[in-house]
Amino acid sequence: MYTTPEQFSAAAKTNFEAQIAALSALTNRAFDSVTKIVDLNLNTAKASLEETSAATKQLLAAKDPQEFFTLTSAHTQPAAEKALAYTRSLADIASSVQAELTKATEEHIAENSRKVGEFIDAMTKNAPAGSEKAVAFFKTAVANASAGYEQFSASAKKATETLQSNVDSAVTQFAQTTTKAASRAKK
Repeated sequence: MYTTPEQFSAAAKTNFEAQIAALSALTNRAFDSVTKIVDLNLNTAKASLEETSAATKQLLAAKDPQEFFTLTSAHTQPAAEKALAYTRSLADIASSVQAELTKATEEHIAENSRKVGEFIDAMTKNAPAGSEKAVAFFKTAVANASAGYEQFSASAKKATETLQSNVDSAVTQFAQTTTKAASRAKK
C-alpha cells in the first residue's frame, strides 16, 4: 500500500506528464493550422501575381478607353470572388482549429477530472477516522472546480459559435456587395 507522500508524488508526476502531453498536442495542432494558413497565403499570392500580370498585359493592350474600362470591369468580379473564396478558406481553417483545440481541451479536462476523482478515492481509503468533513470539503471543492471548467468550456464554445456566425454573415454580406458592384460595373 502507498503512503500519502508517495501517492501525492505519483499523482503530481502523472499530472505533470499529462500536462506536457496536452501542451504538446495543442502546440502540434497550432503549428498545423499555421502551416495551412501559410500554404493558403502562398497559393493565393502566387495565383494573384499570375492573374495580375495577365490582367495588366490585357489592360496595356487596350486600344481605347472604352476597351480599357470594359476589361477593368471584367476583372472586378473574378477578383471579388477570389477574395471571398480566400476569406471563406481562412474562416474554415480558423473554425477547424478552434474545434480541434476545444475538443482536445475538453478531453484533457475530462481525463484530469477522472484522475483527480481516482486520486481522491484512493486518498479517502487511507484517510484517518474523523476526517470525513475534510474529505467531503475537498471533494466539493474539486467538483466545483470541475463545474467551473465545464462552464468555461461551454462559454468558450458559445463565443466561438458566435464568432463563426459573425464571420459567415460578413462573408455573405461581402459576397452580396461585390456581386452588386460587379453587376453595376457591367452596366
